[in-house]
Amino acid sequence: MKTNSITSIMTKNVVCVTSEQSILDVKHIYEKKDFHHHIPVTKNEKLIGMISLVDFMYHIAGAGINDDTIIYKKLKVKDIMTSHPFYLTTKATIEDVAKILAKGNYHAVPIVENDKIAGIVSTADVIRYFLETS
Repeated sequence: MKTNSITSIMTKNVVCVTSEQSILDVKHIYEKKDFHHHIPVTKNEKLIGMISLVDFMYHIAGAGINDDTIIYKKLKVKDIMTSHPFYLTTKATIEDVAKILAKGNYHAVPIVENDKIAGIVSTADVIRYFLETS
């Protein structure tokens, strides 16, 4: 029988950025094959913000794929991130995160333990879990 702990389905090696990084770094993360998560923004491993692909695309409208575009040099992560993001702790259950994701306001939820980022769970992770257990 599978565990119901959120830690059993979360991605543990989370790609994070800092608020002072260039959004060019975010662009390069999103260009990686199979990367489609939200990106947690951390300071000393503590969650302080989130960047979604929608946040990124909205703020770089018209920038194109050229890394030399001025917008990539001007904007920092702090300029486009959502501050004080919603999160769950490692004590959450898979049902807890499923209920949150089902509302449609989020497509991924960061998971925090002792105020530090421990993982992230996406809608796809939850769907995969329920398909494997049905």
